[in-house]
Amino acid sequence: MSSDADKHRKLLDTLRAARGNSDGSFEKAVTAAFEHVSEHLDRLNNHVSSGGPGGEDRHLKPGESATLR
Repeated sequence: MSSDADKHRKLLDTLRAARGNSDGSFEKAVTAAFEHVSEHLDRLNNHVSSGGPGGEDRHLKPGESATLR
């Protein structure tokens, strides 16, 4: 997870450094940040499987938090 934290710091540093520039660097930094957020959401979505054919929620595994839904 430390590599992910490092990635977060780098993304934030890049956003801060690019803020106010009119060379397109801020837009690139925002795009990179949203792509990373999308990766997180994809991983979360893959972690939380969908329910049955009716779309009902699956049962929680022991120790699993309901907030992941």
